[in-house]
Amino acid sequence: MQSILSMSVTELVEKNNIIFGPVNSRRFGMSLGIDLSPAFKQCNFDCLYCELAPSATVDKQKETVSVNTIITELKKHLHDKIDAITLTANGEPTLYPYLDELIQEINKIKGNTATLILTNSATLVDEKVFSSLLHLDEVKLSLDAVSADIFKKIDRPHQSIDINAIVEKVINFSHLFTGKLYIEILFVHGLNDTKEEIAKLNAVLQKIKATRVDIGTIDRPPAYPVVGVSYKELHEIALAFDKELPIHIASRVHAEPNNTYHTKDEILNTLDKRPLTMEDIDLLFDAKSKENLQELLSSNAVTLNKVGNLTFYIPSKNIKRKRIHV
Repeated sequence: MQSILSMSVTELVEKNNIIFGPVNSRRFGMSLGIDLSPAFKQCNFDCLYCELAPSATVDKQKETVSVNTIITELKKHLHDKIDAITLTANGEPTLYPYLDELIQEINKIKGNTATLILTNSATLVDEKVFSSLLHLDEVKLSLDAVSADIFKKIDRPHQSIDINAIVEKVINFSHLFTGKLYIEILFVHGLNDTKEEIAKLNAVLQKIKATRVDIGTIDRPPAYPVVGVSYKELHEIALAFDKELPIHIASRVHAEPNNTYHTKDEILNTLDKRPLTMEDIDLLFDAKSKENLQELLSSNAVTLNKVGNLTFYIPSKNIKRKRIHV
């Protein structure tokens, strides 16, 4: 059997490796993926936690697929049950040189389906990329660290990349973008999980207008010998952020139930500090606490706030925090 790594782009197209899915994503719904680098990894980062094999960073794609080929393949698989057309890659999708044209062509045929890109944020410093992403419905930007030394250790970026410039562009983009903006932070044990780095991330996040901030950890075999943090640690990290930030724990790796009893007052206090999804509640609350939560919901003391494909429980009254942006 021929290895995927030895195939040409043309052969990959014939084998339908450009379009993949649909995949039922908990965060983004039924997603149909477009791989903008189907032949091999082409990325401006070489992240410690990447599920792909280590490789030298690049600042542009050496091998590309034509816009016409992508659109032709997309038309074969797009239907009205798809929630999102997701632009991604074996590497960084914004390195695709015809991204603006591709987004324009997708917008012509997508109908009510949302367009989404998963990017590491680095190329927002390129005004053409910045402008192109404004024409999408949803954008997920990664921001693992804001300190230059930690950023370089975790994301191992191309030498031309400056984290300070990225942070500035992420902030600017968030205030211009009219769609749903998701920020993703992946925590690696012993690197960006320190109180100091979390405090710096917190300060930056308060300047970003995000629909949701997803925090997670390593959940697939990483490229390098690093480990993630536990769900308990992620929960503690979530509480360390300002309670006005729309933090969501996206990872359930190493999640061991810590089912303890919570009074109604304790539940309201917990939800005021940090909105929880049902998955969070299943891990944190015992059966009686869940009954208390249901009674709070029935009495309208707690309400539901839907963000994208997720539903959060939040207190209904006397909330000083901002609601998660919808």
